[in-house]
Amino acid sequence: MIVEQLSLVDFRNYEHAELSFASGANLLVGRNGQGKTNLAEAITYLATLGSHRVSADAPLVRAGADAAIVRTRLAHGERRVLLEVQINKTGSNKARVGGAPVRTAELPRYAQVVLFAPEDLQIVRGDPSARRRFADQLLVQRIPRMAGVLADYDRVLRQRTALLKSARARGLRADGLPTLDVWDDKLVALGTEIIQARGRLADDLHPPLVAAYAAIAGADHSPEIGWVSSLAGADPEEDADASGTLAAGDTAQAFRAALAARRTAELERGVTLVGPHRDDLLLRIRSLPVKGYASHGESWSVALALRLASAQLLRADSALGDPIVILDDVFAELDADRRARLAALVADFEQVIVTAAVEADVPAGLRGRTVRIEAGRIRGIDDD
Repeated sequence: MIVEQLSLVDFRNYEHAELSFASGANLLVGRNGQGKTNLAEAITYLATLGSHRVSADAPLVRAGADAAIVRTRLAHGERRVLLEVQINKTGSNKARVGGAPVRTAELPRYAQVVLFAPEDLQIVRGDPSARRRFADQLLVQRIPRMAGVLADYDRVLRQRTALLKSARARGLRADGLPTLDVWDDKLVALGTEIIQARGRLADDLHPPLVAAYAAIAGADHSPEIGWVSSLAGADPEEDADASGTLAAGDTAQAFRAALAARRTAELERGVTLVGPHRDDLLLRIRSLPVKGYASHGESWSVALALRLASAQLLRADSALGDPIVILDDVFAELDADRRARLAALVADFEQVIVTAAVEADVPAGLRGRTVRIEAGRIRGIDDD
């Protein structure tokens, strides 16, 4: 799979942009703040329905505009497909495939992208939300219909939490909230599907993660990956050292039991305390959590290994060909040894797009077709 053409209208700092890409290596060069990452972000949005930098869509729309348009032509072998998304500052987004309207959740069926970025360090060192976001964006690419499940869960969660807040304000007890059981049923149905899908994802990621970490770090530190579950009594959102693995069995039954056990606390606080929105993806090396114990270099190796394992997983799963690999300002963060190792590991993907402020930071093997960016404009193209 490769991006052949990218068109932007009112996206970030681009009023209008047209850019073609080649198979193999593509390099986007420009000083910081000129718009290189915005191009990478636009391509990734079509595959993940989100940004790696912000959690909301409104910042993606250029100042003064009401909507942004991202349009790209992808090549899957001999087949070509035109994808388009209109990102609205307010209201629902709109999407088209081949000119025909579709639900935005359909876009990941056609585009698969793995983005490496400096923000990836937050996956291993940041809050649980960063790890959930990483897992869910990969999940959507592997199973596109999960975009709808995740969106429905978020909607039900907001409505259930609003009911809890209202009950707290009015001093109501559980027996005065018959509608809470209805929201519990919906939360359990959707949440169970998410929990089970995330569990399978962690299991599938483990073997390629072990291999990728050894290749990047040049050492075997026995990386591990698994979920800390709020259903098992843990609360990663409030306790950084929380640990709890959901025992094998009926996830839905465990979910209902956990909700029942925490109902009084939920009514007192006006917050939904149980569910996949409070789980955490636990990463370990040498049997210790990466967060809090790993060195800076080890943390970077885990973050890069997660992305590389994701790319290998999508490559193995997909009938569309390799995912598009994007390295956004990553090489400036790495020492020479890790730069060389990472470049060698991604060089055989069908298309690799690299952004850099300093061309010399990029290993020679990834300096292919070079595009120079300045102030939201394409200033020059050098074909390798």
